[in-house]
Amino acid sequence: MAREKKRRSNGRRSPLAAAALIGAGLMITGAVYAGTSAAFAATDTQTTAANTLTVEDGEKLFTANCATCHGLDMQGTANGPSLYGVGELAVEFQMSTGRMPLQMQGPQAPQKEPQFTEEQILAISSFVQASAPGPTFPEDHILDGGGDVANGAELFRVNCAMCHNVAAAGGALTEGKYAPALTETSALHMYAAMVTGPQNMPVFGDMNLSDEDKRDIISALLYQQQSVQIGGFSLGSLGPVSEGLFVWIFGIGALVAITVWITAKSN
Repeated sequence: MAREKKRRSNGRRSPLAAAALIGAGLMITGAVYAGTSAAFAATDTQTTAANTLTVEDGEKLFTANCATCHGLDMQGTANGPSLYGVGELAVEFQMSTGRMPLQMQGPQAPQKEPQFTEEQILAISSFVQASAPGPTFPEDHILDGGGDVANGAELFRVNCAMCHNVAAAGGALTEGKYAPALTETSALHMYAAMVTGPQNMPVFGDMNLSDEDKRDIISALLYQQQSVQIGGFSLGSLGPVSEGLFVWIFGIGALVAITVWITAKSN
């Protein structure tokens, strides 16, 4: 009898083993579910991208991704402004540069990788334009880079350089805000920024800059983007101030170091 009891006690499973088996089962089930969901999501995204999206598709995308902040009727909420009058040009700019959807509240929406495909963005833009019309896309010749580069450079210096820098390298503003660099900005987004005035940028209407003026500015910036550096370090292309600072810090520093070294050797 005692031997039979001992055999039974030795064959009894620990409660921890049952808990471990249940936990392992839950983890495996969760992993399989997550993998399957991701596969289905990727398939849905590819299917959507493969089809031509309509204004109705844009409405669905807007309702699912934008209405939380901007409202179902686009009149805005406490978390986002009204979209009445912004137009498709502003929507395309904000979403293609990744500024929208907003990552987090802050002094300025940072540029990042876009969350949607270009076709999805255009569908949302078309829906906003149909419901709350505003600035639209320009004619192709405005973006062709064939304007007066010299006049565009002068207009940029007078109207834009105080924030974006003469070399279009960007610059700091007040309260954590900044003017972004324009060294890789597309012609469409240059035009959209001038017309819609995103964030801290003023709106340049036809009374300030005509479409031909905007074309000249875009042409000057595109020319600057495509220009070939002669050689060496550009030092940010900021002009003689940066070169002088470089010589002052490293040139004078090298002379002081050599002087200290000669003095130490002579002693």
